[in-house]
Amino acid sequence: MGDKEPVVAIAHDYLTQRGGAERVVLAMHRAFPDATIYTTLYDPDGTYPEFRSARIVTSPLNRVALFRRDHRAALPFLAAASSALKVRADVVIASTSGWAHGFRSDGRMLVYCHSPARWLYLTRQYLGEAGRRSPRGLALAALRPLLVRWDRRAAAGADRYVANSTVVRDRITEVYGVEADIVHPPHSVDTGARLEPVPGLEGFVGDGGHFLVVSRLLPYKNVDQAIEAFRGLDERLLVIGAGPLAEALEAARPRNVRLASRLSDAQMRWAYSSAKALVAPSHEDFGITPLEGGAWGRPTIALRAGGYLDTIVEGVTGTFIERPTAAAIREAVRAFDPAAWDGARIRSHVEGFSERRFRERLRAEVLRLA
Repeated sequence: MGDKEPVVAIAHDYLTQRGGAERVVLAMHRAFPDATIYTTLYDPDGTYPEFRSARIVTSPLNRVALFRRDHRAALPFLAAASSALKVRADVVIASTSGWAHGFRSDGRMLVYCHSPARWLYLTRQYLGEAGRRSPRGLALAALRPLLVRWDRRAAAGADRYVANSTVVRDRITEVYGVEADIVHPPHSVDTGARLEPVPGLEGFVGDGGHFLVVSRLLPYKNVDQAIEAFRGLDERLLVIGAGPLAEALEAARPRNVRLASRLSDAQMRWAYSSAKALVAPSHEDFGITPLEGGAWGRPTIALRAGGYLDTIVEGVTGTFIERPTAAAIREAVRAFDPAAWDGARIRSHVEGFSERRFRERLRAEVLRLA
């Protein structure tokens, strides 16, 4: 293409929720502000409001309100919808953990992989034991052979794969036989911006000192174990997140635990800035919350697994538990000493995951393909 700037588009599985992957798409869009975003489903009220200023192209599935509210209900149709979605660009950055790498394009395809599809390759972990016997779990079992063939065919059509962490790089090699470089996602926390208390939680949070979980409410996130760990403790836990387990977790929580969801960025900053520490017991492919907490100088109690091994320096920015059980979390919380942590060292570590560095790496990857 010579010196001409390539036309870049961004593809993402679905924009129906607020999570780390959606944060990464926003960072990609800030790196390429003229890029159109292509996705199967888009719920403006369910995801981050910043997407309203972007040009977004959706699949015909987006006309079905049920699918916008719950993308899992669209599972039988997503492969076909993804294969039919045509992206017009010289280079497509596909942010994916399951579908966007299968969008069609005449341009080059750079896959930024958050993980090969968990529901296909880590089904037991993704659904939980009870979920495997649910109607959705049985439907997935029936569809799995077809979806695996579709997924591997889509992966083979990509020009280049990039992984968000070491564990995902290794998983890409195992599942697809593809070697991928690592480009860590950035955190996008602005510690100088305003804080806004969450209505109804002012008294619970008070002057701070609570522990904090920020997570989608899915079985493999182990939020139920974190909540149970605080039962009977003289500590407070605030859980921020949404998902299919929300109702059950709310019903089972003890008095010293609160749940909140769909918070604004200002409210998230308030929750992080006043926390004592984060609790992160989930199986994460990257796990950005230790970086978001670390931007405020807060340490993390995390499961020794997955992406947390890339983002946490043991004894400096956090401490590890060996198993994601209530007993292990409770023991770590009881042993936690706020005075043992140096906020300045934590913040210094987090600077290595800045959005500026992410933007530079991403632009270099795009130009490599253009």
